[in-house]
Amino acid sequence: MNSDLQGLVWLVVLLASNAFFVGAEFALISARRAQIEPRAEAGSKPAKITLRAMENVSMMLATAQLGITISSLLILLIAEPSIHHLLEYPLHAIGIPDSIVSGVSFAITLLLVTYLHVVFGEMVPKNLAIAMPERSALILAPILLAASVAVQPVVKVLNSVSNLILKAFKFEPKDEANSSYTLDQVEDIVEHSTREGALKDVSGALTNTFEFTEKTVQDVAVPISKLISFDEAVTPREVEQAVAKHGFSRYPLTDAEGELIGYLHLKDVIDLDADEADDPFPSKRVRTLISLPASMELEDALASMRRVHAHMAKSFDVQGNVQGVLFLEDILEELVGEVQDATRR
Repeated sequence: MNSDLQGLVWLVVLLASNAFFVGAEFALISARRAQIEPRAEAGSKPAKITLRAMENVSMMLATAQLGITISSLLILLIAEPSIHHLLEYPLHAIGIPDSIVSGVSFAITLLLVTYLHVVFGEMVPKNLAIAMPERSALILAPILLAASVAVQPVVKVLNSVSNLILKAFKFEPKDEANSSYTLDQVEDIVEHSTREGALKDVSGALTNTFEFTEKTVQDVAVPISKLISFDEAVTPREVEQAVAKHGFSRYPLTDAEGELIGYLHLKDVIDLDADEADDPFPSKRVRTLISLPASMELEDALASMRRVHAHMAKSFDVQGNVQGVLFLEDILEELVGEVQDATRR
């Protein structure tokens, strides 16, 4: 009898063990790095350990699967016989014939253990981990990581075998959980939230951001024929007159052959001395025009211009011919809407 009661205790322990490994497995898969990283940066030790576990998700899942398998087998080997034996006493007491007591007891035990295993060992921890992924990961992942260290040699062998099988079928194994959203997924979330009224995009900035990622330099660059430009012999006075007429603060410069050689900014003119107003614009003050391929994505072009602090860039086609000029202002307008040059009327 004592051994049978110990079997019931082991049933509870093994169900808890099974539930832990199931919960840890689903928590690691469901949790988002974006929710864990700020805690880690703030100094949270559980968050730092959880990130380590998420970066070795293949090893963590192998450990969880090993733990689930061992727990399930031990339930059958230790707990099931004890319950089977204990049930024989009440079945005898209610008059069940000796010839079928064992079979009836086994059937009831199988149903009971299966129910407890599926509900409390599988479904409850799984649903909890999915409902609270970040909190579950912070609690369970550090323990799972410690368990993986204890069984590392066994897990490494099993993991290596599974990876070889995947590679044999032309699949590439992954060691880190894919816990971020793709751009398309974010766009779908924003669109759905806006439609349901949970999110308002009054300015259109969110919509513009998604459209921005699909545009290239040639979609925004101003063609050469539409540029207001000066030759390299332009004087500061002529620049001031152009600003008064057109209102722009930046102008491309061309050489004698009409090729773009750079650009000038209004602030490079206004601090010149009065006696220099009719002299050619100083060449040392001409700003460099970086070159960008017309097929470059707009977000990459913005990064390139910001890196060198450029307000303008010339775009060229696959043959190397200059097609137009890209203005920083025009890129920003794709994101936030109309942007007015401070000097423009």
